Amino acid sequence: MSDCHSSPSTSVAGSPNGASSGHKTIALVGPPNAGKTTLFNRLTGLRQKVANYPGVTVEHHAGKLHSRTGATADLIDLPGIYSLEPRSEDERVTHDVLRGEMAGIPRPDAILLILDATNLSRHLVVAAPVLSLGLPTLVILNMADDLRERGGTLETAELSQRLGVPVVLASAAKGEGLEPVFEFLDGTLGVPPPAGSPFPILNNLPSMNDVPACRAWATRVSQGAWKAPLPSVWSRRLDAVFLHPLAGPLIFALVVVIVFQAIFTGATPLMDGVEGLIGNFGKWVATTLPESSWRDLLTEGVIAGVGGVVVFLPQILLLFLFIGILEDSGYLARAALIADRTMARFGLQGKSFIPLLSAYACAVPAIMATRTIENKRDRIATILIAPFMTCSARLPVYTLVIAAFIPERPLLGHLLGTRAAAMIGLYALGFLAALLTARALKSSVLRSDGTPFLLELPSYRWPTVRSLGLRLYDRAMVFLKRAGTIILACAIGLWIMAHLPLNHGKPPEIRDSLAGSIGRTVEPVIAPLGFNWKIGIGLITSLAAREVIVGTLGTIYGIESEEDTKGLTAALQKDLTPGGAVALLVFFAFAMQCMSTVAVVKRETGGWKWPVVQFSYMTGLAYVCAFAANRIVTAWLG
Repeated sequence: MSDCHSSPSTSVAGSPNGASSGHKTIALVGPPNAGKTTLFNRLTGLRQKVANYPGVTVEHHAGKLHSRTGATADLIDLPGIYSLEPRSEDERVTHDVLRGEMAGIPRPDAILLILDATNLSRHLVVAAPVLSLGLPTLVILNMADDLRERGGTLETAELSQRLGVPVVLASAAKGEGLEPVFEFLDGTLGVPPPAGSPFPILNNLPSMNDVPACRAWATRVSQGAWKAPLPSVWSRRLDAVFLHPLAGPLIFALVVVIVFQAIFTGATPLMDGVEGLIGNFGKWVATTLPESSWRDLLTEGVIAGVGGVVVFLPQILLLFLFIGILEDSGYLARAALIADRTMARFGLQGKSFIPLLSAYACAVPAIMATRTIENKRDRIATILIAPFMTCSARLPVYTLVIAAFIPERPLLGHLLGTRAAAMIGLYALGFLAALLTARALKSSVLRSDGTPFLLELPSYRWPTVRSLGLRLYDRAMVFLKRAGTIILACAIGLWIMAHLPLNHGKPPEIRDSLAGSIGRTVEPVIAPLGFNWKIGIGLITSLAAREVIVGTLGTIYGIESEEDTKGLTAALQKDLTPGGAVALLVFFAFAMQCMSTVAVVKRETGGWKWPVVQFSYMTGLAYVCAFAANRIVTAWLG
């Protein structure tokens, strides 16, 4: 590759000509699992997701970086790469930004290249094409603490001499050794001049397509300057268990059971507390404000609608706390290998597991994360099945209906109860639908050759309180933002529609209102599923976001203010049969009720063909399966 043979500049100032003043753009580059996003969080203070597997950062993310002298730079966090030969969409993002070919983003003035100090001989392969771009570069060798604890050593001055650029040893997780980054920004960090030619090591670099030769090259660069750390005894022992063909899947299943049982038992007191606060606030507003439409809007629409969803925030945060612990510890990367064995039987490659895993948070970033998949047909297949994964927006719906219709009883002692089992079943139902759909697609319209799954396993590490705290803060802000925008807007709009048209200046009964008319219009279509017109309104509003149905029902029942209704669970028990309740769960497990997802599928696939096919298929499947569920449960209960 011709890029690898040019001689880069050895200037260390924050711009190609060595100027240290002015506003700069700095790119943060590195291979997956090098700790790139952790460093980004540490330098900018932005709340950015940290992951132990490739493919999380599928687009650039920018933050402000302030030097000690007051200089400011835009720090761009680019997707992880193994080379500058773009084979996937996320690698193309990095390629285009570094070459100045990304619309709306200036070519970087300098580069922060972060590599894993414990895997230097392998990660140095990435250094060659990056350094050959000719941009001022600071090489940050991360995970210094791990290198030190495992008996490894690294001579940064020697490595800097060989590469012709400054090299520092740091720990992004602990904030160690980062002062040179700010010196680099100010243009004050020096580097000894390389001996001989300006860039002797890279002059004879083999083609980047010649992987074995590039590894021989990386070994030569690091030889004498880097002593490899001893393999972790604990990593070997844990991998022998977690990656065992039989024990590995069983342990993963046990982890899932423990997580979901803990979500129900651990979140209940917090949810009760939030519900009490919201209820008391609603009563205070009702007794403090004078009787008016404004007061009714606040109590019946905003507080009942938005509050009905906010109640589930503790449960969602607890779920992501467990996910964060498993992710930051390095365990979920092992789960990807375990899943690869299963997914291969359904025509998917292991790289599809990464987006599907992130779909448990939200399908939108999951679909964008498919850019890591080189094979276009595999990528489209993963996009089409990603919305089947149970995103966090479904969690409030599942919890509400399960709590209303399934009594909590032990199944496996304190380890597993009936409600947690029902939740696990719904997650499994979505995953099974995804696999069967993938099998159908990969054996017909999206048939392609199999692709080997290569995944670099990170070291096992203790999750940090800071990382977990930032993750939960991020998730809380995302959830509350949706509650304060989409859900709030739907609650207000629904309340207004529920009070129109006015009859002699008075609002109608909600059944006869504009909102009620819409619900009664769709009722004949959904009645075979066991749904009434109230559920019909919720299904329509949930197209904005799945969890909006909870706020919608809260608003409807808040307006009705029935004396015998105590909360949404009691209201649902009155309006739904057990068959209808199961049908509602099944419908939400399969239906694609999120227009944001439709929009991003259209963008990622380049047209309306696949999103229309996807929405139609998932809606039809949801209807048919919900109909069957209603009939089966109704017949079973007599």
